[in-house]
Amino acid sequence: QLQLVESGGGLVQAGGSLTISCTASGDTRCLATAAMLWYHQAADEERTVVAAIFRDGSLYVDSDFEGRFTISRSSDMKTLYLRMENLQPDDMGIYYCHMDCSRNWGTEYRGKGTLVAVSS
Repeated sequence: QLQLVESGGGLVQAGGSLTISCTASGDTRCLATAAMLWYHQAADEERTVVAAIFRDGSLYVDSDFEGRFTISRSSDMKTLYLRMENLQPDDMGIYYCHMDCSRNWGTEYRGKGTLVAVSS
């Protein structure tokens, strides 16, 4: 089993920056071919994709966050990062790390999330 633990969330003032991390442990074999994603869920809203790194290393950032958020990963692929700049109140919510290993391993994994609060 793969375990994912997010960290780095907290309270930041509007306009501020924060970097959150997702650390993988356990059976990490699927990460070599996984798509790695960050999701955001605001209060009373559905979970939506913020950014992704695909198995070929290509990147995607949702238009709501483009230019402000940067996704990256460690060279061993066991840590996923999300650098968030110029944070706004709409960015507040829980951020979840998600590893899509379905292509080669038939399964997906998600962490329990880390809370980001933005004060205006």
